[in-house]
Amino acid sequence: MNHIAPGARAGIYHYDEIDRQFVAERVEQFRKQVERRLSGELTEEEFKPVRLMNGLYLQLHAYMLRIAVPYGVMSATQLRKLAEIGRRYDRGYGHFTTRQNLQYNWIKLEDTPAILHELAEVDMHALQTSGNCVRNVTTDPFVGAAKDEVVDGRVYAEILRQWTTMHPEFTYLPRKFKIAISGAESDRAAVRIHDVGLLARRNDKGEAGFSFYVGGGLGRSPFVGKLVREWVAEEDFVAYLEAILRVYNQYGRRDNIYKARIKILVHELGLEKFTQEVEEEFARLRGPKYRLDPEIVEGVRQHFAPPPFEELPDHSEALERAKASDPAFANWLEVNVAEHKAPGYAIATVSLKPAGGIPGDATCDQMDLVADLAERHSFGELRVTHVQNLVLAHVKKDELYDLWKRLDAAGLGSANAGLIGDIIACPGLDYCALANARAIPLAQAISARFADPIRQRTIGELGIKISGCINACGHHHVGAIGILGVDKKGTEYYQITVGGDPTLTTEIGDILGPAVTETEAVDAIEAIVDVYLANRTGEGERFIDTLRRVGHAPFKERIYAAD
Repeated sequence: MNHIAPGARAGIYHYDEIDRQFVAERVEQFRKQVERRLSGELTEEEFKPVRLMNGLYLQLHAYMLRIAVPYGVMSATQLRKLAEIGRRYDRGYGHFTTRQNLQYNWIKLEDTPAILHELAEVDMHALQTSGNCVRNVTTDPFVGAAKDEVVDGRVYAEILRQWTTMHPEFTYLPRKFKIAISGAESDRAAVRIHDVGLLARRNDKGEAGFSFYVGGGLGRSPFVGKLVREWVAEEDFVAYLEAILRVYNQYGRRDNIYKARIKILVHELGLEKFTQEVEEEFARLRGPKYRLDPEIVEGVRQHFAPPPFEELPDHSEALERAKASDPAFANWLEVNVAEHKAPGYAIATVSLKPAGGIPGDATCDQMDLVADLAERHSFGELRVTHVQNLVLAHVKKDELYDLWKRLDAAGLGSANAGLIGDIIACPGLDYCALANARAIPLAQAISARFADPIRQRTIGELGIKISGCINACGHHHVGAIGILGVDKKGTEYYQITVGGDPTLTTEIGDILGPAVTETEAVDAIEAIVDVYLANRTGEGERFIDTLRRVGHAPFKERIYAAD
């Protein structure tokens, strides 16, 4: 076993006394602000900006508290604390989001200071999980383990966490700002749908550097990020990002919330003019003050040193015997397990998408179990993915069968990572005051329709993403099949898009036709799948490739023939 003693952490950034003092002071500040709100000294409008900067939303039925999980990495100890809080202050579960965070949906205002105090005990907080600031920096959930990794994105994401937290110049930007970093050959972080997307690479000398994509984002006006600079050296990494944020802070619109994101600024200024402004600002910043010292980088890198892997053969006889004896396990192994850079180890995705379940939800008992399994099998750490699953990144191949049996017994053994059952869905109208339609019941209905794991394998790679409103928290624009909830005179309808792609070849999906009802939407997804299976050239041709080859017409004809 990769057993690690309780409280010990591998691959986790260790807070120092400065971090802890800062978080503790913020908790006490917020405690006093909550007391003023409860006493009536602060109105809701006066309290709103304060609570948002501490991750507290007022939704349809209750307060929602969003907990930061920086770059999606946490320890087993931290996950157990999240489970404990969910039992004590919520309804026994938490919801993992596309920002690699966790949300509690049924929080009482008077309990939030106590919750934040308990989070601080395990080096967690809710700072800047809302508001017009730099939000949680996300990265590849396979970071530090993936066979195709070039640069460890955690190092630079942690540097950005420290640099952006309460940055005095960027606390009140024109609009929220999201950054993603990928350091692998494959993009598992959807970098080009972010305000800033960074591809970490190495040059011919082995030096780390970054390609900067700017102006991506979904929502009311979806845009794919544009390449602003092909290469920024590691020492200039912070300075170049600061230059981008300064240009955005100066020119970004504050008169219209719908035109306030940096994607609109890039679009209206034009890429050439925007790049010129950034380069001029970068030239002013470039120098000793903003140079990222290699010693700082190395100091952060030490927190993410590889765990003590054993020297193992890459081939596992125990694994082969288990595959041969249990077809369900063999299926999970093919779908949910990825190659690891260390021989004898594997990366296991824990699906939070059981058939008919709510995407991203985990009960507190399930969180406790995953924490136990992380300590037993993955050096005491785990990751949250932007597709609302969890990852145990360092599992011995010999132990995969035991891991899966424990997961499966707890409803966490679904073999659907990347398949049609691996649905992204925002909370929608069940919780969110901004939503036009429910997303959760539709996700559950589609998941139940395609529950058969063998059928899912037959269909192959096909991502469905559902948003309850145009804000696109469910990333529907980049789903191979995207679904957007809309309101038509008080009735919920769903608009279907096809052809979205969240990888390096990012594409925004196209609307297939008129919006349909919830029942019709489930049937429409089945019809789309049927047309795909009838037209693909073989099991190796993905849905997205078939769509590009045959076009939209066969799908539209099948769905809207009755009209």
